[in-house]
Amino acid sequence: MSETFHFQPPQSADILIVEDEPKLAELLQKYLAAAGYQSRHVARGDAVVAAVQQQRPDLILLDIMLPGMDGWEICRRLRSFCDVPILMLTARAEEEDRLRGLELGADDYISKAPFSPREVVARVKSMLRRNALVQRAQAQTSPTAAELLHIDELRHQASVRGEPLNLTPLELRLLKTFAAAPGQVFSREQLLNHLHDDDRPVTDRVIDTHIKNLRRKLEPFFPGHNAIQAVYGVGYCFELPST
Repeated sequence: MSETFHFQPPQSADILIVEDEPKLAELLQKYLAAAGYQSRHVARGDAVVAAVQQQRPDLILLDIMLPGMDGWEICRRLRSFCDVPILMLTARAEEEDRLRGLELGADDYISKAPFSPREVVARVKSMLRRNALVQRAQAQTSPTAAELLHIDELRHQASVRGEPLNLTPLELRLLKTFAAAPGQVFSREQLLNHLHDDDRPVTDRVIDTHIKNLRRKLEPFFPGHNAIQAVYGVGYCFELPST
């Protein structure tokens, strides 16, 4: 049963804007402030990791073409130690660029051509709303798959046999969807509906990329067992070994 939840952006929400165009960064900060968000700005790519380590933001708006270090490398380094939601801002709309960002751990992307600060704010609000819904979950820990896998919804973490899985927010939502119905076959469209709550145009390759990343992170815990099976012509199903 779904629950209606009217989300109000928390005043303490901290958005880190990584953008080397001062006017664009200033515009984003004005729109975010009008929507009730706090924000800070970093102009150089090589300053991002330190900024995140010093003060963990609630969400990162990350440009790709930056001085010092590009957005691809920033994303890769951030995902080595944190799962903060990342919304990539890209001037290049090619599918390969978008998929590359997702493979490196970005949660979403938005094109800068044409640029709509109102859409950026809407995406930020949507991503934070999904995280807030996870934090409001009643059960702190939900055992699944013969107690091999645990998903701690309150802390936004997952573990296998007590060992943590380093998942992005999108990967965690995907795993939660699978774990709630082991053995059920989900179509790509069903999985995409669980990941995104708007009507943006996305392709099957997007969900395939997330599946690939999730498989890679689960494989060390279950050598020789593919936890996410492809069902030809239908979609994917999820099963963990019984022992």
